[in-house]
Amino acid sequence: MSSLSDRLAAARQEAAAAQGKHAAPSTEDDVTAGVEGANAPAAPTEPEAKAKTPGPLSSRTAVAATEGRPGARRTMAAQEADRIEELKSSVHAELLKQLGPHLYDAEMDQEELDQKVRSVLSEVLGAQDRPLSASDRSRVTQEITDDILGYGPIDPHLRDPEVSEVMVNGYDSVWLEKNGRLTKSDAHFADEAHLRRTIDKIVSRIGRRVDESSPMVDARLPDGSRVNAIVPPLAVDGSALTIRKFSTDPLTVQDLINFGSLTPQTADFLDACIRGRLNVIVSGGTGAGKTTTLNVLSSFIPTDERIVTIEDAAELQLKQDHVVRLESRPSNIEGKGAVTIRDLVKNSLRMRPDRIVVGEVRDASALDMLQAMNTGHDGSICTLHSNGPRDTLARMETMVLMAGMDLPIRAIREQVASAVDLIVHQTRFKDGSRRITHITEVERMEGDIITLQDIFVFDNSAGFDENGRILGRLRTTGLRPKFLEKLAYANVAVDPTIFRTERI
Repeated sequence: MSSLSDRLAAARQEAAAAQGKHAAPSTEDDVTAGVEGANAPAAPTEPEAKAKTPGPLSSRTAVAATEGRPGARRTMAAQEADRIEELKSSVHAELLKQLGPHLYDAEMDQEELDQKVRSVLSEVLGAQDRPLSASDRSRVTQEITDDILGYGPIDPHLRDPEVSEVMVNGYDSVWLEKNGRLTKSDAHFADEAHLRRTIDKIVSRIGRRVDESSPMVDARLPDGSRVNAIVPPLAVDGSALTIRKFSTDPLTVQDLINFGSLTPQTADFLDACIRGRLNVIVSGGTGAGKTTTLNVLSSFIPTDERIVTIEDAAELQLKQDHVVRLESRPSNIEGKGAVTIRDLVKNSLRMRPDRIVVGEVRDASALDMLQAMNTGHDGSICTLHSNGPRDTLARMETMVLMAGMDLPIRAIREQVASAVDLIVHQTRFKDGSRRITHITEVERMEGDIITLQDIFVFDNSAGFDENGRILGRLRTTGLRPKFLEKLAYANVAVDPTIFRTERI
C-alpha cells in the first residue's frame, strides 16, 4: 500500500490534469507532503478515508468548531428549552391526575392546597428518569406551581409591586405597565388553550363564566385587582386579558404630594371641602388615577359618619370603622338577576347613609346620584370619565338623559348646578405621571349655562426635564370660592392664604 504522501501527490497531479494544468507539484509541496507522511500514523483503509470529513480538520475539531458557532449554541438552547417544556407538560399532567378535583375544591384551605401541590410536585419530579439541574428543578417547580395555584406565566408580574397593569394580547404577547410606561414582557402562555384555562380560573372563582355565548366578562381577583377578559369571536387575534392591579398598600395624601399630584396647600383645601360636606366629582380619562384620588379624598371623611360605597368591582380601601360596601352584579346566563349601580344607589338611600361614595357613574345612575345629592345626602363623592371640568358637566347631562326621563336640558342643568359643588379633574401625561390639573367650583346658572370657576389649575409653563418628565405643578388662580360660606356653616375654616397667588 502506498504511503500517504504518494497518494496526496497523485491526487494533486490528477486535479491539475483535469483543469488543463500540466505543471508538476512544487518542491515545497513535495517536502510538505513528505513531512506529513513521516509524521502520519498508519494509513486508514479506503472506506475509513471516505467517511472522514473533507478538509484538514479532524472530526473532533470540526465538532468543536460547530459547537462554538452562535447558531449551534442557539440550537442547543432551543433543544434544552423544548426538553424543559416537555417535562413541564408531563409533570403537569401527572399532577392533575394525582390531585384531581382537590385543585378546584372551594372548601379546601388555600394554604393546605399549596402544601399538597408542592408535596406531590416534589414526588413527581423525583420520579422522573431525566436528571435536572438544581436551577432547572427550581424553575420547573415555580412555573408549575404558578400555573396550578396562580395565574400561570403572568403570576410573577402580579406579585411585582412595580407593575401596575398586566395586558395579555394573545397567548404569546404580554405587556406590562411600569411607572406609567408600557414594556413588553418575555412571559407567554403555552397556547390559546392555556390562556383560556387561566381566564376561566379567574372568573369561575366569583361565579362568572366566559365562552362564545358570553365572550366578555368583568371580574376581580381575590386581592381586589380589576380584571377584564374578552375571547373569540369578539377578540380576533385570540383571547385578551387585562388586569389592573390592586394596591395592597393604598396611597395616602402624602404619597400624592410626594408624586407631585397635589401640593400641601391643595391637600389642605380638599381636606376642608370633604369635612365641610361638599359634593365632589372626581373626573378624568381612563387610567388617570381617579380611583386612587377618590380613595384619598374618602380618607378625609370623619370616622363618626356612616359611609356606603357602591362599585362595579370593589376597589376602595376606606380606613373608617363604619363602612358598608356594595358591589353590582351582572346578569346570569339566562340574562336575569342583574343588579346595577343605579339599583344600589336607590337602595343606599334607605340605609341611612351620611355619605354615599360611588366608584364610577357611567349610566342612568347619574340621575339617582344627583337626586341623592339634592335630598340631604351632602358630602357624596363619585368618579366620572371626562376630558375636563366643562366636559364633566356635559357627560353628567348625557347620562341623566339615559335614564329615559323626558326632562328639559335646563331642568337637568339646574339639578347639576344645585347638587355638585366641586370638580377635581385628573390627567395622565405622556411621561406616565398622573396629576390633578383642575380643582374647579361649580357656581350657579347664568341663563342656560352653568358657570365654573377654577380655584387651582396645573401650570405647565416649566415644560419638561431632560428625561421627558413634566415639571409643572398646581397653582392657585387667586380666586376665592363662593362655597366658603357653606364650609363656615359646617364649622370648617379655610386658611385664606391658600388662595394667595405665588410670584414666579
